[in-house]
Amino acid sequence: MKQCFPLVFWGMLLALGASAQVGEVPYPYRAYRGLVVAEHAAAAAAGLEVLQRGGNAVDAAVATGFALAVVLPSAGNLGGGGFMVIRFADGRATTIDFRETAPRAATRDMFLDAHGRFVPERSQEGYLAVGVPGTVAGLLLAHARYGRLSRSEVLAPAIRLAETGFQLTRTQAAQLNALRTAFLRYPSTRKYFTKDQPFREGERFIQKDLAQTLRRIRDKGVDDFYRGQTADLIVAEMQRGGGLITHEDLATYRAVERPPVVGTYRGYRILSMGPPSAGGIGLIQLLNAVEPFDISRMGFGSSATLHLMAEAMRCVYADRAYWLGDPDFVTIPVQGLLSKAYMRQRMAHFRLEQTDTTHCRLHGDPLAFESQETTHYSVVDEEGNAVSVTTTLNGSYGALVVVDGAGFFLNNEMDDFSAAPGVPNLYGLIGSEANAIAPGKRMLSSMTPTIIEDPQGRLFLVLGTPGGATIVTTVFQLVLNVIDHGMNIQQAVLAPRIHHQGWPPVLYYERRGFPMDVIENLKRRGWNVLEREGTSGRAHAIQVLYDPDPLAPRPYTERVYLAGVDPRGEGAAAGY
Repeated sequence: MKQCFPLVFWGMLLALGASAQVGEVPYPYRAYRGLVVAEHAAAAAAGLEVLQRGGNAVDAAVATGFALAVVLPSAGNLGGGGFMVIRFADGRATTIDFRETAPRAATRDMFLDAHGRFVPERSQEGYLAVGVPGTVAGLLLAHARYGRLSRSEVLAPAIRLAETGFQLTRTQAAQLNALRTAFLRYPSTRKYFTKDQPFREGERFIQKDLAQTLRRIRDKGVDDFYRGQTADLIVAEMQRGGGLITHEDLATYRAVERPPVVGTYRGYRILSMGPPSAGGIGLIQLLNAVEPFDISRMGFGSSATLHLMAEAMRCVYADRAYWLGDPDFVTIPVQGLLSKAYMRQRMAHFRLEQTDTTHCRLHGDPLAFESQETTHYSVVDEEGNAVSVTTTLNGSYGALVVVDGAGFFLNNEMDDFSAAPGVPNLYGLIGSEANAIAPGKRMLSSMTPTIIEDPQGRLFLVLGTPGGATIVTTVFQLVLNVIDHGMNIQQAVLAPRIHHQGWPPVLYYERRGFPMDVIENLKRRGWNVLEREGTSGRAHAIQVLYDPDPLAPRPYTERVYLAGVDPRGEGAAAGY
């Protein structure tokens, strides 16, 4: 009889800042049969519970996603959307696109005033900001096609957490208290997420109406959420607040299975999410841009390495702004953007001694080469199946609107469209006509759920992060940290990060992340550098090692799963 070793590791136990020496990080948490890394310990435990019941990685990912909708209301959700990348043990791969869509009544100028000026409040908060939710459709599509257990079994942990409650973390209690005034603006939100006394760390938070919503999804699946009682509650909430989503919008929503975008980096194979996510294309472009350089020899955190990375980031974000949108509405030169020759051309101006701000301010021409608030979780199972999922409400707590009677927040994803060419969104990202608002269209995203194979074709990394505009650059740096700098995944996650997105023309670095001589060298190269308030993502990742592990319980010595838990948040790893 096989022994099971259920364990949970909380990222907060690390208590290490981003400026810690990566070589001093404790050896990562290890598992041998299955592992879930997520932004909340209870959600990771939900995924582990399903794995131990005999579920596969898809079952566990779906269970984790529904659990996050309960225990992480700022980003986990039923009322948002996201992307899933799946790699099966036999090497096949696919993706599920469950990005939100614009309601049928949406218009391209709905967030402009009478003078054609962008009014950000309209797209960032309240009922007009809400896109048609996709999370429930996406999770249930993945489960129906690739899961092993029943819907009842994968939803059981989430229902239990909503019915009996979970303990608020210190951060969650502080967030709810800080947002009290904003929540009071919406009667349904006031009902569920405010009270007379301040919320306290460790307080049990119970959500009876959300539990009932999850039971209806358990019993009737997408029929309830998009055509049944929950759909009625969503439409009623929209009508009370002047929102646009109708029964027809919900009934016609579909999650879409798409092939992954594929690239290579130093012999490793990259499987990531394609449009309407900009993440996969952006990640592969960044890797293509730096591949000709000996980054390992240049050194982690050196001014030369950071200079090279920032030049690549500036070029890639210029392409993002111009070329990318919903592939069902616009033609995207995917193969050209992914071409290594194209990125060599884009980086031809690069000089180690000086940045050139005249280059990469505008998009390139890939046609010639044709042939912060989000959450991420990663899952692997005993067979070697892997799932990488990023899901979001966009801003923290989305539109700040809760569906009365259903108990969940709605997204503010309409802000991810380009309200007008050249106008930045909530995260400072600029878009073009390719990402203009249109009925039924999916808004562009930065989410970058990714799976990487080693040069032998074996599962190697499962990774992703929240972080808005910093998502792509964070995942990029994790890959470099492991492949070029030889870090284990926990070291890679902990290491300090930079970010550049073209506009504003600023190279951000994490507080106390790099020595001052490195910062001064970047300034001498011409960079406008700025210490970043807050953090750059909260990555949750898995690394697979194949060398025999003498400490492993027999017979689990052939393959070891290592967890990367980001101490910038309150994430956790749960495995056995």
